[in-house]
Amino acid sequence: MSEFDFLTGIEDVPPMPIVIAPAPILRQVTRDVRPEDMAHLRAQLPGMFSAMYKAPGIGLAAPQVGLDMRFALVDVAEEGADPAPMVLINPEIITDSEQMAAREEGCLSLPNQYAEVVRPEAIRVRYRNLAGDIIESDADGLLATCIQHEMDHLDGVLFIDHLSTLKRNMIMRRLTKEQKFRRR
Repeated sequence: MSEFDFLTGIEDVPPMPIVIAPAPILRQVTRDVRPEDMAHLRAQLPGMFSAMYKAPGIGLAAPQVGLDMRFALVDVAEEGADPAPMVLINPEIITDSEQMAAREEGCLSLPNQYAEVVRPEAIRVRYRNLAGDIIESDADGLLATCIQHEMDHLDGVLFIDHLSTLKRNMIMRRLTKEQKFRRR
């Protein structure tokens, strides 16, 4: 079963609820996915893809939907282009470039909050795919940024942790205020 198999009828799949900061699970280091976890992981994918696409977002890590497992979804295909979904299971960055790049980031767990984050421009990532194959892949630009952002989630790190304390606190105050306003 491939990543594309989970997209059939995705518009009819209810999205999994996305966990909003400062929920404690977003600060936990996830555990590796084990072979016995694969059936549960596959069962979660339709709802996760649905949540990511409907948000809309380009990545979603397991902790963002309350799962304590080391995997993430990524799809940086441009709007109108064919989907390019990736499921990265137990990903690790093997190498990264010395060249850094600044890119505006947002996060589905910090809705409507954005800031410029500096990360390596290019990476080489190793992960398992849904078939259990070990994949090594080079990524740069938006894909590299997205993979690094989602992998941060797997280590309990949010994009705001790459900012100054002042900027991080401003974003969290603004998020708290917006969330209180939404609940009314």
